[in-house]
This record gives sequence, C-alpha cells and structure tokens, in this order.
Amino acid sequence: KPGEQKHLKEPSSSPCMHLAVVACGDRLEETLIMLKSAVLFSNRRLCFHIFADDSLKPEFDKKLKEWPSSYTKKFEYNIYPITFSVGNAQEWKKLFKPCAAQRLFLPVILKDVDSLLYVDTDVLFLRPIDDIWHILKEFNSTQLAAMAPEHEIPKIGWYSRFARHPFYGTTGVNSGVMLMNLTRIRNTQFKNSMIPSGLTWEEMLYPLYQKYKNYITWGDQDLLNIIFYFNPECLYVFPCQWNYRPDHCMYGSNCKGAEEEGVSILHGNRGVYHDDKQPTFKALYEVIRDFPFEDNLFQSLYYPLQSKFLDTVHTLCGRIPQVFLKQIEKTMKKVYENRVIVYLGANHRY
Repeated sequence: KPGEQKHLKEPSSSPCMHLAVVACGDRLEETLIMLKSAVLFSNRRLCFHIFADDSLKPEFDKKLKEWPSSYTKKFEYNIYPITFSVGNAQEWKKLFKPCAAQRLFLPVILKDVDSLLYVDTDVLFLRPIDDIWHILKEFNSTQLAAMAPEHEIPKIGWYSRFARHPFYGTTGVNSGVMLMNLTRIRNTQFKNSMIPSGLTWEEMLYPLYQKYKNYITWGDQDLLNIIFYFNPECLYVFPCQWNYRPDHCMYGSNCKGAEEEGVSILHGNRGVYHDDKQPTFKALYEVIRDFPFEDNLFQSLYYPLQSKFLDTVHTLCGRIPQVFLKQIEKTMKKVYENRVIVYLGANHRY
C-alpha cells in the first residue's frame, strides 16, 4: 500500500548494501541524481531507504519506476515518512535544513538493518558504493561509524575557528557521507557530558540537543561532532576523497587523497550544482543527470564531461580536472569490461 513500510528482504547469496537519504522540500531531482550515480556504477545489489516529505513520496515512486529494467533490477527501495522518536518533532525539523535531523534517528528506525551508508542529497558517487562499503571491515572493535574531516587545514577550518561547542579532532567531521554499523550503535553506551554512567544513542539525542541548542550552527552535524568528541574511539575517519567538497579546491587543492587517487564521492554542498560559483561540480551533476541510462558510458557521459571541464579552467577547481576524472574513468573501464568483454567471452568460447 502507498506509504506503508515494507521490510527489505536480503537473499542470503547476495546481501544488500544499504543506502539512506533524507529528502524534503525541493530535493527530489538532486536525490534522484544521487541514486542514479549509485546504480550506474555499483556492482552488488543496493537497498535504498528514502525518508521523504509526504508530497515527495508519489514522485519518487513514479520516477524510480520509469528507470529501465536493466537498472531497476539492481536495487530495491522503501520510502519512509519523516519521524522523530524522541523530543519535539517541530524542533527537530527546524534544527538545520528541513528534515536533516532525521539521519540521527536511523539506528532507531531501521532496526532490521545491520550496516548503512547515509549520504546527503547533494552527493554523487564516482565509483562503486562497494568500495566504501568495504571500509566497514576495517573498523576495529570499538568503531561504529565513519566520516571524513570537515577540513584538511585547521587554520581555515570552520570548527577550529568558530565552534562554541565540543567537536571531534582538530577540524571536526562532516556528516554528509556517514558509514554506520547500526547494530553497534544500538548496543553501545555513549559517554557524554550529562550522565556519568553513559546513555544509549536514543536516550542521548534530545538531552544533548537541549544542552547545546544555543551553540550549534550546523544542526545535526554539530550534535554528531559533540557525540564523537566524547567518544573518539567510536569513530573511523576516512580520507577526504570519500567526501570531496568545494572547500577542497576553491582556495587551492588541499585533498592529497583526491590528488593521488581521484575523487571517490563528490559532495556538492553550498548549492554548487545549481549556481555558477563552482562550474566543475555543476558539470558533473548535469552530465550524470542528462546521461541516458542505456547509452555508452564513455560516449554519453565521460566525453561530454571532458568537454564541459574545458569551460571551467578559469576556476581553481577547474584547473585540476584529473582529480575529478580519475576515478570515474577507472570505474567506467571496469563497467565496460564487465558488461562487454565478460559477456563476449561467455558467448565466444572455442
């Protein structure tokens, strides 16, 4: 039935990689382009958990069902209403951008999901989700979530200069891409500044918000920084190429991992997909948006992207096109080999 929560079933032979996103207001297109980038490049089956305004639910249903069957067979999805299990729902909704605080409640709502990748709507995958999913296996016994630093250079970082609340490490962490072991989160007692004995994730959220609400600027991301300030052993920090934002190139290139390996996950915060301030980010968004699903990836995605990048060389981000192209080229070659060479090999045996 419309709006009814369904349980995602995982076939034992091919378990899902779970991806969650929260979409409210005008974020329909952005979210669909993010999901499209996930489906284009990933290898294993995907399970999407989409938390959305009531008005967006039928739109998501309609658009996702229009995708060709060769892609829809690679994923299943559920659409959930926006709900907050503790505290005042209106306060949570207004915490930062509409509904963004929903991500704090994922461990409580998705009780049957063991591990999950949460991303903001303005994220694009430039390589298979499989690759970041492998990071879960790198967690030590106390780590239960992974995020990238908010900034690489403390002297120009926001938290290191302006924060009036505790934050993780020297520059804080950015929650736009967050890998979570939900089972561990549900089973952990978290140290905090309120009760010496520790609190569960759900018990901690509202009191923490009440204590710091007059000091936080970035809403739920600030609350996550406060949580991991008190529980640093619980966080795995992955490098900046897994959450690459305009800050990594608009003042000069400062993400060494992206320079070496290329951008793995692009995060177009500051609204850069929709204005002309960072045309490199906008070019990637538009090319993935306009790519016809069944077309050749090199011809209809990679070459148009190279062409668009020529128009961005007047910007600091546009001067390093190889940073943006390296992973996507590598990924497309693998997709091509899997779809064409393997297929031909299977049908041309001597």
